[in-house]
Amino acid sequence: QVQLVESGGGLVQAGGSLRLSCAASGSMFSITNMGWYRQAPGKQRELVAGIISGGSTNYADSVKGRFTISRDNAKNTVYLQMNSLKPEDTAVYYCNADARVVVGTTTRYLEVWGQGTLVTVSS
Repeated sequence: QVQLVESGGGLVQAGGSLRLSCAASGSMFSITNMGWYRQAPGKQRELVAGIISGGSTNYADSVKGRFTISRDNAKNTVYLQMNSLKPEDTAVYYCNADARVVVGTTTRYLEVWGQGTLVTVSS
């Protein structure tokens, strides 16, 4: 099993910054792709930013130039630095990872989600 635990959400004023963290834990696993998604009330979950194990990144157009995704492979942790926050960034942010897990002689490939952390940006 692999678990993702997020932290860093909260309430911030427009123009402010927050940094989200997501740490993966478990046994006999490795992580390839990691990313952050968000879901605002009444809207579908959307990709915010993604990063592969080699470090290449991609961003939603709405956050380009304001958000930065990074990862520490040694710690199996991904970060999302969010600057110049806007009220429309208000959402529950979810961490996502593609994991390779070895169970005995079996290798499994899993998509894992965190529990979500709420980010509220006030105007």
